[in-house]
Amino acid sequence: MSTFPFESLRRWPDLESPELLASDAADRLLLSELEHEVKADPTLLQAGLVVIGDNYGAITLAALKELGFSSVRVHQDARSGELALENNAKELSITGFTHHALDAELVRDARIVAMRLPRSLDQLDQWAALVAAYAAPNVQVFAGGRLKHMTLGMNDVLKQYFGMVVASLAVQKSRVLRVKEPNSEVALESLSGWPKSKRYDVIDTTVCAYGGVFAGINLDIGTRELLAVLDQTPADAQNIIDFGCGSGLLAVAIARLRPNATVVATDQSSVAVASATATLEANGLGGRVDVVRDDGLSSQADASADLILFNPPFHSGAAVHSDTSVRLFAEAGRVLKPGGELWVVANSHLGYKPVLKDLVGETREVKRTPKFSVTCSTKG
Repeated sequence: MSTFPFESLRRWPDLESPELLASDAADRLLLSELEHEVKADPTLLQAGLVVIGDNYGAITLAALKELGFSSVRVHQDARSGELALENNAKELSITGFTHHALDAELVRDARIVAMRLPRSLDQLDQWAALVAAYAAPNVQVFAGGRLKHMTLGMNDVLKQYFGMVVASLAVQKSRVLRVKEPNSEVALESLSGWPKSKRYDVIDTTVCAYGGVFAGINLDIGTRELLAVLDQTPADAQNIIDFGCGSGLLAVAIARLRPNATVVATDQSSVAVASATATLEANGLGGRVDVVRDDGLSSQADASADLILFNPPFHSGAAVHSDTSVRLFAEAGRVLKPGGELWVVANSHLGYKPVLKDLVGETREVKRTPKFSVTCSTKG
């Protein structure tokens, strides 16, 4: 793998900075494990590879260019990850991969799977069950990650669906779990339990969630604070966006509160879009809200929204980085009509008011608790 230009890969359109790289040692260790396996059994190259959770395309592209796989089926939860893979592939003139949803066709009859371990055990549970249910009986799974993000709970999840889980030696603070012997019967039964759901009588809402969506079926504190002041948003707003909709709680609430408005729920995460769709259906709002998977608000026209609701992220991939929100604030500013409002809930200590004033417009504090603040920014 020494000839593959990992250093040339970019994260764009995701946040880029000198300390945030598009590949890491866990990617390279996974590829090293794959290289060893295909040397022992070259027929795997023609069978093709399945990749799940490739952050910015390093695994997919190196598997095609350096290892010689004939094809790669890849699933990336984040739309920004898909775009980064496409951009990097274009720069390196690499073809042969296809994007897939997280469904049976992604892994059907697969003999070899490479997976970046997600931080959510629920997400890993769903991925592992899918592979065990639909991949070939002799499938081999290589699940890798950084030691700081790995737990013994990941082994326990994999052991629910596979008879063999063996950990590699640690290399550059990374490790790979080698997994074999799927139990398809147990896996199929587990898959039938998704999405999970929970009823909240206090807000008259049922929350549905697939593995890995932010907060799962829980009502997170930030969303709770924004829900508490939602009735103070403009009553005459006609075009409303739940930006970064997660499980769709805010979309449900604003669609009920503003029954004559057009509401869009948007998120870059495929699992969030699936969860929000399920939540809306569970609350009798299927078809009332348009649920969109998007990088930022790229599919929304300039000056088209009267109101945007936003509980911003604090991560860029696995890295905690508050600048992630800055790009998204600018997107909201672009999409708001003059006089339109952006309502944001965020940790109070982040102090977003000056940034919001610069990128959107005059910003006032609607509510503040020791932990969270809700602000309203009016587009100038």
